[in-house]
Amino acid sequence: MSFRAGATAYETHGAGPPVVLIHGLGLNRKMWQWQLDALTPDFTVVCYDLLGHGDSEKPRGPYTMRSMVDQISELMDALEFERAALVGFSLGGLIARAFALALPDRTTAIVILNSAHARTPEQRESVMTRVHQAELYGPASTVDDALTRWFSTGFADANPGLLDQVRRWVVANDPVVYPSVYRLLAQGDIGLEKAIANITCPALVVTGEEDHGNSPQMAREMSALIPDARCAILPGLRHMALVEDPAAVNSLLVPFLNDSL
Repeated sequence: MSFRAGATAYETHGAGPPVVLIHGLGLNRKMWQWQLDALTPDFTVVCYDLLGHGDSEKPRGPYTMRSMVDQISELMDALEFERAALVGFSLGGLIARAFALALPDRTTAIVILNSAHARTPEQRESVMTRVHQAELYGPASTVDDALTRWFSTGFADANPGLLDQVRRWVVANDPVVYPSVYRLLAQGDIGLEKAIANITCPALVVTGEEDHGNSPQMAREMSALIPDARCAILPGLRHMALVEDPAAVNSLLVPFLNDSL
């Protein structure tokens, strides 16, 4: 069942210590459906729509990391959670890091899934090219290339219905808002590169072996900077590892969260 807290649409599942799931650009809270069965026996799981996405409010922007951090803080207040663990995918992984730095006393642990770190100028320009493409032609213009980056070829060929679902999620985005949030994804790692050394909570960093935009090198560099962070690289998987092989991702999430909370 969906609820609303201020600007935010959300739902809760399970019982136990709170875990807030933060989805990626162009997606929505439904993307976590492959994690719920694994998480809900041990945790109170909160899935919500980022500002500009799903059923949450969609201001015209610009979108800032602070606004995304404040959204989580306000949602936690509404749910009367003093502290919570954060699991962030892609853009959500940037937001989780920013939250842990801004509000360490409210953060019990973070998981960073398939998220960028310290992009080179060339890597950032590649993302900005897609931002401009979305500004000119809308989210549908970026989705085919995205699906290629997100899923391995064999999985995509075998699961056309699932890819169509993800495609519908992306295409449904507001064509004015989507590029504004895409810009935040493109630039959100700026300023976090060195600051993450100040994260004090337990942290797990995960990416796919073939997720070139959120690479194993980035994951290893992040885990080396964040004190005592754990790192895992998933063989043969691309960006949407949590959808393509949820068992592999969940087998990392559940023990880490149980150890940390």
